[in-house]
Amino acid sequence: MARAKLIVISAPSGCGKTTIAHEILRRHPEMRFSVSATTRRRRQGETEGKDYFFLERDDFEQRIARGELVEHERIYDDYYGTLKDQVDRSLNDGVSMVFDIDVNGALSIRKKYPSESVLIFIDPPSMDVLRSRLLGRKTEDPEAIQKRVERMPMELEKGRVFDFRVVNDDLQKAVKEVDEIVCRAIESPV
Repeated sequence: MARAKLIVISAPSGCGKTTIAHEILRRHPEMRFSVSATTRRRRQGETEGKDYFFLERDDFEQRIARGELVEHERIYDDYYGTLKDQVDRSLNDGVSMVFDIDVNGALSIRKKYPSESVLIFIDPPSMDVLRSRLLGRKTEDPEAIQKRVERMPMELEKGRVFDFRVVNDDLQKAVKEVDEIVCRAIESPV
């Protein structure tokens, strides 16, 4: 019998976690995507409620004070977090949820939902490849990229305590490995 799980995919920026998360959702349309809330500016092509819930800083801080977030963190001068009502609704409906979040958020989800969470860390094949991917995205200025690079050692260290680690040196292979982990997790008996 399938059971609802919180499938948390995390990695440093540029490792492919978003691409992998979207492919898992394509393969498992019965799952929901956890749309994070953020105070950062919307990028071109992003949609409210689909990519993020874009909130003003005051609204976000009020939600923190009211305990409405499962996890939250300030990253690169903006807040990011997961709305508790979204997670609880999914679990109550018996629907697994896929997360694409940072390592600290992943560890917070494990702390609050220890038996429902499955943490998957996506490793880069190397730091040089990772830097090249970040530069190739052309979505951020050099200062923002440098902040992401400085954060990577901490992220890689925290990734060591995740349930699973998958190296993304070949996207299709990485997706296949993550999909196998997901299938085992949701098909385990309650």
